[in-house]
Amino acid sequence: MKTKIKLLLIFLVLSNIAFAQNEVKMTNNYGSENIDIQGLIDFENIYIERLNLESKELNGKFITVSIEEYKNGKLKNTSILFDGSESDYFKIDSNKESLKFFFKMTDGKLKAYIKGQKFGSKKLFFKLYEESEKYALKDFFGTKKELNLDINKKNAVLAIITPTIHKDGSGSYCEVAQSNIAADKLGEHFNIPHYFIVNIEFK
Repeated sequence: MKTKIKLLLIFLVLSNIAFAQNEVKMTNNYGSENIDIQGLIDFENIYIERLNLESKELNGKFITVSIEEYKNGKLKNTSILFDGSESDYFKIDSNKESLKFFFKMTDGKLKAYIKGQKFGSKKLFFKLYEESEKYALKDFFGTKKELNLDINKKNAVLAIITPTIHKDGSGSYCEVAQSNIAADKLGEHFNIPHYFIVNIEFK
């Protein structure tokens, strides 16, 4: 019996080590530390968020960032904002990487851009089907200071959404972003007709 217990413990320890090796720790910084600049950013309906990635497994990997657009609960379009595998120059050569995301919602359009340590992405534009001011950038941290991404899978990291509307007429963005609902089901579950999901993949 003791031998079986020891073997089980060894298996659990090895499993946890293997699982940890597949994880990328992600933290974030939001907006600007300068109060005046942040006021201008808010006034112009601009959202800035930096995602900091850390893992031994990052070294030698490429990052791909995509934006999925959902309309009436269904995937309408997937666009690649940045694909690092297009050149060896973009290969990560350390255990850390940082991506700064810029989004602006105005005049019925979403403008998206990424700045990395070695690149600045192309700018993409998307039509907005609701009023520009109704859209907001949300992440999935909630009250957590860090999240773990799976290095072998596509990871939803940001959402550009309109609020879910309650029966009393009140709305909530955080209720959507902090739920445990899968990113591709947010529109259907919360009755959000149009939204975007930003994904990160490692190659």
